[in-house]
Amino acid sequence: MENHRVTSSDPAPARRRLVLVRHAKAEAWGEDDHARLLTEKGRADASEAGRWLAESGFVPDRALVSSATRARETWSLMSEAAGWELAPVIEPALFAASPDTVLDLLREAPADARSVMVVGHNPTIAYLAQLLDDGGGDAAASAAMVGGYPPCAMTVFDVVDAWTDLEFASASLRAFRAGRS
Repeated sequence: MENHRVTSSDPAPARRRLVLVRHAKAEAWGEDDHARLLTEKGRADASEAGRWLAESGFVPDRALVSSATRARETWSLMSEAAGWELAPVIEPALFAASPDTVLDLLREAPADARSVMVVGHNPTIAYLAQLLDDGGGDAAASAAMVGGYPPCAMTVFDVVDAWTDLEFASASLRAFRAGRS
């Protein structure tokens, strides 16, 4: 799958940016599902994803991260590679959340947050990305996104409305990056 980057030739940015991330590749087994660790490839991919976001100019004001070990590790490696110093909001509800639940959590973002990131799990993250897409963004990125959402895949959206007004089909897809794993 191709990675579609947000570039400086993109139209003027929307008031808000949202990045949805599926956690990086995790071990098949762990003490329990919640405690599964990232694989070596997953750790490398998370770091690479953080660098990709930093090169794209993305810096989150708020990060919602599942309480699962693999999601917290993904965030930690991404933020370290990107040079972000933001403390994430560890959200236990993201572990088994539906797209509606994640949408409700996003609606609670502070009004002054310009960039929000969610690190969660599939199938929820992939479904939510497809449901948020208004169809008016990058067509190639949209096609890549619906072609599969592997570990450490991420979707970048522009959001014009306030977080409290976020609805399905209300965000413009700007980029999709498929994880390597």
